[in-house]
Amino acid sequence: MQRALIIAPNWIGDALMAQPLFILLKKLHPRIILDAIAPNWVAPILEQMPEINHVYPTQLAHKKLQLRQRWQLAQTLRAADYDAAFILPNSAKSALIPWLAQIRLRIGYHGEHRYGLINVRHPNPRKNAQRPPMVRHYAALAYAPHAGLPAELPVPRITLDQPKAAQALQRFRLTVQAPLIAFCPGAEYGAAKRWPVEHFATLAQLIAPAFPYAQIITLGAAQDALLGARITEQAPQVRNLCGQTTLNEACALIASASVVVSNDSGLMHIAAALRRPLLALYGSSDPRHTPPLTDRARVQWLQLECSPCFARECPLGHLNCLRQLKPEHVFEQLREMLLTES
Repeated sequence: MQRALIIAPNWIGDALMAQPLFILLKKLHPRIILDAIAPNWVAPILEQMPEINHVYPTQLAHKKLQLRQRWQLAQTLRAADYDAAFILPNSAKSALIPWLAQIRLRIGYHGEHRYGLINVRHPNPRKNAQRPPMVRHYAALAYAPHAGLPAELPVPRITLDQPKAAQALQRFRLTVQAPLIAFCPGAEYGAAKRWPVEHFATLAQLIAPAFPYAQIITLGAAQDALLGARITEQAPQVRNLCGQTTLNEACALIASASVVVSNDSGLMHIAAALRRPLLALYGSSDPRHTPPLTDRARVQWLQLECSPCFARECPLGHLNCLRQLKPEHVFEQLREMLLTES
């Protein structure tokens, strides 16, 4: 196998958890060239992975077929003469481009009954507490169906040039002379993964007297700007940068952070891949399935009877899995991490 195409996941965190697959493919096929198709909001992360040669950013919308756009991209890809395609999303439409491009081997999970679209099919694991971690789920595609995986897998890692971090700090008037604490209050999947904004605000108020010189910022996409604004209303010392940075700038600021406090989100996985001290807050999701893959993370998960439910909104209406995760407890963990870093 000399050239392969990756159909990347639609989420930043999932794209990072797919990186061990790319590392394994390079190890198993030392001369292989890996290109990727990714949504334009995920492409910048793949572009920072040394295993990926080229990324085709797309504007394909979620839950839309857009057959004409897929056909046009497939015609472009035919000339690249790919030996194989690894289709990481489970949807039928994600397998259309490799099929239209006439790529001989099309590898993925059964997904939405993708018979014909995928010709090397792995069995889908059940969605329960026993399903494998996401990194192992993706990494299995490097091998034949039902083949075993190594006990130890590579972990996601990205690096940033120091000048990029310095430029981001300068643009947002932040300094390396004082601790930088990044709050990531968003989670695109849904509200059931978001620690309440009042808890973030209370955490900021607890930080202020203990670390008076700390710089606290919020990071996230444009749709998280309201969450950031609600935090700053209650804790004016917090600077709301949600929606004001590019993804690359957000990565650069995270790379400079003394501690990152984040929901289970793409930015959490970026912080883990950058090996920053990280407090990862879990509610409706399961840290056994999508953990932050770094020894510098501390996971906060109450593991209530109703959690994980994997729902977008709390099906019981109370969100106790996150509301009962008190800011005072998170602050004690954050305090220890800051003192260790200093």
